[in-house]
Amino acid sequence: MKQHEAVIEVMRANGGYATLGQLYKETLKVAGVVWTTKTPFKSINRIVQDARYFFRIRPGLWALKEFKALLPAEIKEAAKPEYTHTYYQGLLVELGNLKQFETFVPPQDRGKFFANKPLGDATTLQQLHVFTYPEIVKRAQSVDVIWFNPRRMPASFFEVEHTTNFDNSLLKFVHFQDFSIDFRIIATKARQKEYAVKISHPSFAAIAKRTKFTSYELVAELHAKAHEISALETQWVT
Repeated sequence: MKQHEAVIEVMRANGGYATLGQLYKETLKVAGVVWTTKTPFKSINRIVQDARYFFRIRPGLWALKEFKALLPAEIKEAAKPEYTHTYYQGLLVELGNLKQFETFVPPQDRGKFFANKPLGDATTLQQLHVFTYPEIVKRAQSVDVIWFNPRRMPASFFEVEHTTNFDNSLLKFVHFQDFSIDFRIIATKARQKEYAVKISHPSFAAIAKRTKFTSYELVAELHAKAHEISALETQWVT
């Protein structure tokens, strides 16, 4: 079997599409393929850019041309904003899992689909750790993605901002200014200037230096790289 055929096989098994992270994890497991290169992940990245067989849906997500008309609604290029929102929540959850954090998404988001399965299936927590007063924990339940450290304290809060303004997300962060939490806004790179204007408002002075803007593209790249490292570590111990 040729290398590009292995990528096709993995995508077909996943419904015709896959994240780069999934491809890095699963393609090298396909039997009968010889990867003579020392950089198989770069090869996979190059293969999915072959327009004869594949097309890019969004950063980090690729699909087979033969499945273009069969893809689920939440995967297609013209997907509704809420589907894009769920996609990046899913990448952040998987990235957190690979980094050995416990992961949480709001209860209302757990049934939404990411990578061919409910988003809740990817998280490690169904309920928030009670890390402080009940009324503050309740506020945290609406944060898009939370990573918890081994001490069951929140390490990172992520808010995915696809089309809405940044006010609600930043106000959430303000409520948690007394905690040692990494605050991150996730959005398309084109919105970074808009974010810079918003975070400079006096209302957000308490969190301005602690809050970071991270682009969709960087999240997708970090997700893929984390899977690459995980796959390499698996080879290291076997």
